[in-house]
Amino acid sequence: MLRSWLQGRSLDTKRRRAADYFPLALRDGLPGFFDELQGLARVQSEHAGEDGSARLLVKLADGQTVESVLLPKDGLCVSTQVGCAVGCVFCMTGRAGLLRQLSSAEIVAQVVLARSRRAVKKVVFMGMGEPAHNLDNVLEAIDLLGTEGGIGHKNLVFSTVGDRRAFERLPLSEVKPALALSLHTTDHELRRKLLPRAPDIAPEELVELGEAYARRTGYPIQYQWTLLEGINDTDTELEGITQLLSGKYAVMNLIPYNSIEGGDAFRRPSWERAAEMARTLHRRHILTKLRHSAGQDVEGGCGQLRARALDEAA
Repeated sequence: MLRSWLQGRSLDTKRRRAADYFPLALRDGLPGFFDELQGLARVQSEHAGEDGSARLLVKLADGQTVESVLLPKDGLCVSTQVGCAVGCVFCMTGRAGLLRQLSSAEIVAQVVLARSRRAVKKVVFMGMGEPAHNLDNVLEAIDLLGTEGGIGHKNLVFSTVGDRRAFERLPLSEVKPALALSLHTTDHELRRKLLPRAPDIAPEELVELGEAYARRTGYPIQYQWTLLEGINDTDTELEGITQLLSGKYAVMNLIPYNSIEGGDAFRRPSWERAAEMARTLHRRHILTKLRHSAGQDVEGGCGQLRARALDEAA
């Protein structure tokens, strides 16, 4: 039953109906059971992007909302918390702080909702929240998706600012996800300012912890780098990236900053500057991808859609 729910399949098969082999008491209870599962998460609003993405505002059973993003090429970004405690200064989600954790069922329910709309073959835990701060529930969701959910383990991506507990637990899991680390700068003091409530781990140590996990799993680490004009798009940072990642099993993802509605202190650099950084790192043998943030035309930054909905309700 769990597999059928996760994969959006009927309990009936070509050879026999569920009613023919389930005990009567179970058959009688199935409608209520599936109603309860359906009630975990419902789509409050859907916003299609020109790039093939679609941002979903998902309403939970208690009335709280989180965001999921259907990505091009059968991907999905899910949330793990309502709000976030890390407080990254360039992120809308962190402005409200942490309201509560999502259960493993609520995390998985976002995948089920997405699969009712299109195929989902990759799930990235990069939405609202810090997965390492909800580790038990996130790991349980990963295990379910990697077994009963039919998603390849390397297509489950655990994204974190870096937490020693995650590095201890992830290698012990039956389903070992790929790992994305939010680096954003090679300057330790600047990182403490940009990610004020993240664990105080120096970039050099974070890369070493990531490298150990990459070699153990055989998946390269995806380093996330939100490009902020005049802050971390400098030649000095390029030198720092080169020193940190040379020879490492790593992919650098450069992601131009997604402006927050209402104005803020940050701007994204020009596309020409971002492309120049990517080319420079390539020449230095650092595998680099310049990302187009999905859904920028539909409140693309994490937390913006939820914030706008709350404002409208108020």
